[in-house]
Amino acid sequence: MATSRASPPVSRHNRRVADLAISHLITGRHLDRLIPLLAPESTVQTILLTQSNRRLSLHFLRWAPRRLHFFHSSLPLQSLFLLIHCRYRLLPSALSLSRHLASSFSPLSVFNCLSSSLQLLKPPLPSPSYPFELLIKSYSSLGNISDALYTLSLVKAAGFAPSLLAYNSILDSMFRSKLPNDEVDSFLAEMKQSGLSLNVYSYNILIRGCCVQGKLDRALKFLDEMELAECSPNVVTFNTLIHGCCQSGKISEAFQLFRSLKEKNIKPNLVTYNSMINGLCKQGKTKDARKMLDEMREQGLSPDEVSYNTLIDGYCKTGDGHQAQMLHGEMASHGISPNVVSYTSLINAMCKAGNLVRSMELVSQMQERGLWLNEITFATLIDGFCKKGYIDDALLAMAEMEKNGIKPSVVCYNALISGYCMFGNMEEAMEIVKNMETKGIKPDVVTYGTILSGYCKIDDLDRAFELSKEMVEKGIKPDTVSYSSLICAFCEARRLDKAKEIFDEMLQSGLQPDEVAYTSLIDGHCKKGDIKRALLLHDEMIKKGVLPDVVTYSVLINGLNKLDRIKEAERLLYKTHSVKEKEMHNNVDYNVLMEHCANADFVSVVSLLKGFCMKGLMDEADKVFDSVLKRKWSPDGSVYSILIHGHCRGGNVQKALGFYNDMVRDGFVPHAMSAISLIRGLYEEGSIEECNRVINRLLSGCLLPDAETSKLVIDVNQREGSMPLVIDTLTGMAKDGFLPSGG
Repeated sequence: MATSRASPPVSRHNRRVADLAISHLITGRHLDRLIPLLAPESTVQTILLTQSNRRLSLHFLRWAPRRLHFFHSSLPLQSLFLLIHCRYRLLPSALSLSRHLASSFSPLSVFNCLSSSLQLLKPPLPSPSYPFELLIKSYSSLGNISDALYTLSLVKAAGFAPSLLAYNSILDSMFRSKLPNDEVDSFLAEMKQSGLSLNVYSYNILIRGCCVQGKLDRALKFLDEMELAECSPNVVTFNTLIHGCCQSGKISEAFQLFRSLKEKNIKPNLVTYNSMINGLCKQGKTKDARKMLDEMREQGLSPDEVSYNTLIDGYCKTGDGHQAQMLHGEMASHGISPNVVSYTSLINAMCKAGNLVRSMELVSQMQERGLWLNEITFATLIDGFCKKGYIDDALLAMAEMEKNGIKPSVVCYNALISGYCMFGNMEEAMEIVKNMETKGIKPDVVTYGTILSGYCKIDDLDRAFELSKEMVEKGIKPDTVSYSSLICAFCEARRLDKAKEIFDEMLQSGLQPDEVAYTSLIDGHCKKGDIKRALLLHDEMIKKGVLPDVVTYSVLINGLNKLDRIKEAERLLYKTHSVKEKEMHNNVDYNVLMEHCANADFVSVVSLLKGFCMKGLMDEADKVFDSVLKRKWSPDGSVYSILIHGHCRGGNVQKALGFYNDMVRDGFVPHAMSAISLIRGLYEEGSIEECNRVINRLLSGCLLPDAETSKLVIDVNQREGSMPLVIDTLTGMAKDGFLPSGG
């Protein structure tokens, strides 16, 4: 580092002006009187003469940038101001000055000027490299990595020893600028060669960068490296990793990190729990997410609006409007006002359930609270109106949206188009497309896919096929939904060859057919009487990882039943589990078959069970359920609900009641509609005592204030024996989301 040198000679005039300024500072007179006299040189002299007097120096530092017109264009003046700010540890102001220098002057000129100015300070700065570190941090935050690296090289060449602050800021900027990993690794190596040991902030930057890139394995390796280097991770380290795992759907890994954090006596904070709740809700595990929320309170943490809104949205997406509304009320009782996000989630859930009356009640509540509907809220309402066929109301909502200064997005227009297509009004749908284009909104793949599907529904298959070609010509590649719509339509029209041609085209385009495409082709082959080909397609979809759903199995069961091949319908479960054909015997007993199926897939088994229930084949459904128990699988609430509903439809109410009792015993909350189906069956059978027991249990799970009136109506009618009115009221409550949706 260069040795200090004497201050440059000062002209008498500049010295007199500086002395005059100092006199004004000491006596408290207004400095504005000196503005005509002060020039850059006399201002520098004033700073140097007051540098050892904190009060005078800071007074002048605050005044000069606001009142002297030449300040922001003078590099020497700003450099000296930065150094004085560093001396007195005025870090926010120092960082602001360094950012201005970094964005206004070349790196070399700033470095040279700071180096010269450093030698004018008496006494010298305790940490002479600190101003340069702030400069490097400023270049990094501005994304000027090359200038940051150049300045770092100048600082090192001048004999200064930059601290981790400079290196960490560059490292962070490298990740934010998405530089290749080899450049990051090269810089890391340089850091270590400089004799610096990475600290927790360095590792947190590395871990966050890897998580953003989706490279969790690399991030976890840095965690291991931290521990080997005896650098203790902090809550930020774990929060970053937990968030990264949750974003990638790796919930089990997130739980491992969560446990590890506790084992290290690091207290989870609000961010930790919110990340876990978000990750669990993304996977539909709302029950576990709720446990996390309760654990937060046990640990003395107060859930915030993010915690509640995330879980409310999770409940809404899993169709559990009851729990969502319960949490909405709980949120308010804890002093957290529901906001636009929480209301929009509830409105979306009600719209999806087709309950527009309740949706509009929630909109009214929003308005009473002074909350403005945002684009997502409007889009949700427009979609809800369109799905119910209330196109005029949807148009009014869009007009209100524009009146509030919110420009409708392609999502809103797509909802309108979908509404018109649903009722076969294709001309109106095409008019909406033209309206979009005149307003500068480009139709997307959803727009074309919706219209294509609309033409398929009105059996205008040629126009639908033409539209798929137009999409490609306009640079919009048909997606899975578009292809599936065409395949489904051609299969229904008994044009199986054309459907297969489109299916092959879909495969050639690199798209994976979904269950709709496969099920449509399976149905087409069943209708043609080609069960062998249908079963081959069933096997193919499983091999490709596309799980058959209830519709797939219903189609196959229906096709086999029509051909008097009931035994093969039962043996579909066999087909799901890849048992070798030679192990299959023509008259195989169902129970023997189940012994072969040790590697059954739970989701496929549940789909088959539901398929049998839909077709009224309850004996077969019960056998599938027995196979689930034999494998020591734990049936979930949905399995019980399917069986309860199926047996009620089949008239075996006592069997349904048995499953209901098992469900309650196992700790599951019966789905409202399954419970109502059982109540109706018990009433029609004359089992009034059991009927009332199921009603009371169902209502015990309803704690919403909005449901009190309905509960009173039920109580009155229950006493009077007016069970049809009770059942109607319960059905309305279920529709409003006032009753449990299972869990």
